[in-house]
Amino acid sequence: MKSKARQLCVLVLAIFLLPTSEKHQAAQSQSAGSILPAGSVLIAGGTVIDGTGSQRRVADVRIAADRIKEIGKLKPLSGEQVVDARGLIVAPGFVDIHNHSERGLGSDPTAKSQVLQGITTLAVGPDGSSPFPIASYLDRLEQQPPAVNVITFVGHATVRQRVMGQDYKRAATETEIARMAELVEQAMREGAVGLSTGLEYDIGNPATTEEVIALARVASRYGGIYMSHVRDEADLAFDAFREAIRIGREARLPVQISHIKLGTVGVWNKAGEVVKLIQTARREGLDITADCYPYDAWASTITVLVPSRKHDDPAMVKKALDDVGGGGNVLITSCLAHREYEGGTLDEIARAGSKTAVDVYIQIVKDGGASVVCKSMVEPDMKTFYQQPWVMVASDGGIGARHPRGAGTFPRVLGRYVREGKWLTLEEAIRKMSSFPAKRLGLHERGILKPGMKGDVVVFDPNKVIDRSTMTQPALEPAGILFVLVNGKVAVAEGKVTGERPGSILRRGGAAGISR
Repeated sequence: MKSKARQLCVLVLAIFLLPTSEKHQAAQSQSAGSILPAGSVLIAGGTVIDGTGSQRRVADVRIAADRIKEIGKLKPLSGEQVVDARGLIVAPGFVDIHNHSERGLGSDPTAKSQVLQGITTLAVGPDGSSPFPIASYLDRLEQQPPAVNVITFVGHATVRQRVMGQDYKRAATETEIARMAELVEQAMREGAVGLSTGLEYDIGNPATTEEVIALARVASRYGGIYMSHVRDEADLAFDAFREAIRIGREARLPVQISHIKLGTVGVWNKAGEVVKLIQTARREGLDITADCYPYDAWASTITVLVPSRKHDDPAMVKKALDDVGGGGNVLITSCLAHREYEGGTLDEIARAGSKTAVDVYIQIVKDGGASVVCKSMVEPDMKTFYQQPWVMVASDGGIGARHPRGAGTFPRVLGRYVREGKWLTLEEAIRKMSSFPAKRLGLHERGILKPGMKGDVVVFDPNKVIDRSTMTQPALEPAGILFVLVNGKVAVAEGKVTGERPGSILRRGGAAGISR
């Protein structure tokens, strides 16, 4: 019986995806009754988890135009599209607060790897690197809308390099900081949601804390937030967290710590101490939250492995590799000068060439560098972070990412850490994926399933949802995400992208639902 219902669901969705004239003919063949605006969808018989953390309940959800119309015990209306959600979870579309799809949205506006995870809204411009000017970027997206909703941060490194050019390996002057502040103000006026930094990276690292505070104060005046890839995620991580707290305190704005982690042997299993540090600041009234991705390996440029920047010093390089568990934990994913290295670890490359991992590292950096995936975190720390109510889920991935988080983050949490690991309840995990990041970004019309909210909805099988992407095959699609609606339109049906591109381009302070 259930199989027949599924077949009917597919038939009805096929009608939904017909050209407009054929939809009209199909609707006319239905019995007379109440008619909602074109595009009305009824998600029937599912278990609703509304995103607030409240307990689940069985209910139907009706979406008319781009908004949720009703939730309750509902009957299909004439001409209405019906999704059979019996045995499935119906939740708010996921909001990814840290996403690197700035360029990928141009090459794949269907955002396939993102919507197949259940992501309906993504924030780009993290880690200090963003589009600029913000207005031009958002205007281009509006001319060719993607499948997902998009907002953006303004990047500290982006404005820093615009002011300092290639002379960025030093502290900025007061005049240069003033010019950077003008660019941040321009970006905030044009709709940026806040300031992002990547203080561990080459352009951002030379900046003083005072420079960042000055720019964060500009974002604060416009109701923005400060989101930071902190200065060190390794042995000096505690100092880096304290710096982020100081910036929030002195600039008087909310702080979002990006992809919170402890990435070297010396700080493994100290997540509890990080929690105490941040909770102390929160008790003092500071608004500090964080996000975390569900992998024990990070992806970045190879040079972040050596915080001293002494990349040609064998002793410093050896220490850096020892700190992450050795060269066997460092996988080369992209290396323009040595394509033959891609897909191998530093240890594997060294053995093949009768060298040491230190020798290979020095050679790669000298020849232009590389992108790497480095396994350097431990699961107990990840679990501790995820179980904090102020830590949300985010991918740090995006379209075309060479890390499995780009295609698997949200299903991985739902499958491995909720269903299998029991780290979180399903209700709490969905809160961390929807209403929590939506509120953090000031998206007051998204993140919760209730009448009047935007029609961003994901329907998934809680018994089958799982990631399938791996370090060597990072683009493999997840399983169990069956339907995704963005602004009331079906972007994913029966686990396949439909080609619809209903995303909205959101600007802070604009009419698209961003406010603080």
